[in-house]
Amino acid sequence: MKIGELAKQSGLSTHTLRFYEKQGLIRASTRSESNYRIYSQADLSAVRFVKRSRDMGFSLEEVGVFLSIRADKPAHVCREAKDLAQQKIFEVEQKIHEMQQMLTALHKLSDACCGGNESAEFCSIIEVLDYTSVEQDEGYSVPAGKGKA
Repeated sequence: MKIGELAKQSGLSTHTLRFYEKQGLIRASTRSESNYRIYSQADLSAVRFVKRSRDMGFSLEEVGVFLSIRADKPAHVCREAKDLAQQKIFEVEQKIHEMQQMLTALHKLSDACCGGNESAEFCSIIEVLDYTSVEQDEGYSVPAGKGKA
């Protein structure tokens, strides 16, 4: 099959497939006489593997490691794949924690503002964004002397 058919069957764009090929994650089994890439069912299986790995949040480098393990299973141990998955779990948990902190700060920010039709001259949201750094979000407070506006 040509790259267009591979794209259709895999759910990826031809641009993405070419990018993955440049990154060394996939490659066409053969080329036609007119130099078109020709992909096999095994290539489609590999592309779907890459897509599922990316959908799970694995980086291109991590996908490359998984592909290496997949290509030569007897030369690898399950622990290699497990370690990658465990590291990704840790990273996702960290992101969730950061997003929860951001959500808490946003609620505090929103709750401090009246949201009315008054002039934004004393808007607490604008004040906080002007004077509070991202690192201080956990200790968010409305600047002294400022009421709900």
